[in-house]
Amino acid sequence: MSFLVTEDRASQKTVIWRMVAGLGVAALFLVPYAVMLIGSLKTRSEILSIPPSYMPREGAQWSNYLTMWDTPETPVAYNLISTIVISLCATLLVLLVATPAAYYTARFKFPGKMVFMFLVIVTQMLQPAVLTAGLFKQMLAMNLYDTWLAMILINAAFNLAFAVWIMHSFFASVPKEVDEAAQIDGAGKLRVLFKINLPLVWPGIVTAVIFTFVSCWNEFAASLVILSTAENQPLSVALTKFVGQYSTAWQYVFGVSIVAIIPVIVLFMLIEKRLIGGLSAGAVK
Repeated sequence: MSFLVTEDRASQKTVIWRMVAGLGVAALFLVPYAVMLIGSLKTRSEILSIPPSYMPREGAQWSNYLTMWDTPETPVAYNLISTIVISLCATLLVLLVATPAAYYTARFKFPGKMVFMFLVIVTQMLQPAVLTAGLFKQMLAMNLYDTWLAMILINAAFNLAFAVWIMHSFFASVPKEVDEAAQIDGAGKLRVLFKINLPLVWPGIVTAVIFTFVSCWNEFAASLVILSTAENQPLSVALTKFVGQYSTAWQYVFGVSIVAIIPVIVLFMLIEKRLIGGLSAGAVK
């Protein structure tokens, strides 16, 4: 047991309890996903059987993952493409707008700066669910109803404030002397931003990107109202099509849910280290 050594020189018993507690917490969070995975491999009759079966009695129904792509309820393949396009484009738009905005608010003083920052954070109190009627009328007036562009703009608008605030704090933590030194060497403002500051605040940018992407990926209320064509709707809306008034195709609900979380898991795995750095930045001065 000599390998159970920590930097704070905790005893082996303490380390074991920490490991057990960590595994317990992990299991608690993983159980719902395990239930979804197992449910997606059952037949509908098995899911509704009483008493319930914890494992598939008729064997794993991997065919569910093939038939769910072409069901009468919804075209899942088009829904997945729609979700990816809307989420990626909205996240990119937020990044393009929030980065210079956060840099400017952190580096320069201008009249009404505090009022502007207050209004930015106030917009976080507004959610698409409470503004769907207004958004519906606005998209109709702009001739953007039932288009990807409408949802890209809506998702970007509702995530912009969070991204600005996150990146603002990171830009503010970079000493102004860094900018001044670069300007003395002949660097322009754009070069100072992209070549000097961005590498220093990269964890903050990654944090803003991941939270924006996940928020766009899971958005439901506005998509339900703005997108009426089945092929244009994201997976969050498509899932509701499998839930009927008298019957529910639970095997497809679970299967589509598993497919929907895979891209987010992959994204977390790719940028996990930078995300942790961004969340913990500022904890130690």
